[in-house]
Amino acid sequence: MAIQLIINKELGLAKNENPLQGSFIIEQLTDLVEEAVLSEFDRITERGGVLGAMETMYQRGKIQEESLYYETLKHTGELPLVGVNTFLSKEGSPTIIPGEVIRATEEEKEGQIQSLQLLHDRHPEKSSDALAELKKKAIQNENLFDVLMESVKTCSLGQITNALYEVGGQYRRNM
Repeated sequence: MAIQLIINKELGLAKNENPLQGSFIIEQLTDLVEEAVLSEFDRITERGGVLGAMETMYQRGKIQEESLYYETLKHTGELPLVGVNTFLSKEGSPTIIPGEVIRATEEEKEGQIQSLQLLHDRHPEKSSDALAELKKKAIQNENLFDVLMESVKTCSLGQITNALYEVGGQYRRNM
């Protein structure tokens, strides 16, 4: 029963008489979804197909825009989600307030920095060789998995990231 009430509140199917047995609402919703999918296919085709759209990062931008739109609707309450922004418990929203975010202590921070410095000092020649190999494979557009698996034994995530930025550049979203 609770699931049916949630579906009713979030989707509004009960606002239409007999929504599942031949009602126009299901046909209308199906047509709207089909039209949206076909128009998205047309937009991808205009960009040179999937590969062309990937080169211009169309899909990534679209996903980010839609995600921001969804989160905005959820945050403002325009999109009712039971237990997220409607019908909350008496304690309120389960959303973490920035003041409640767990922060590392100074000792933990210093320990992590020392651990990173030890990693850098332990294998300087192996890490530089591994990073050079990683850059070479990236430039040649080869599979990086094996090289990455070897690189993480002697290099930090920051070193690997910077090496890949050097050869491939850094993604910056157009605003």
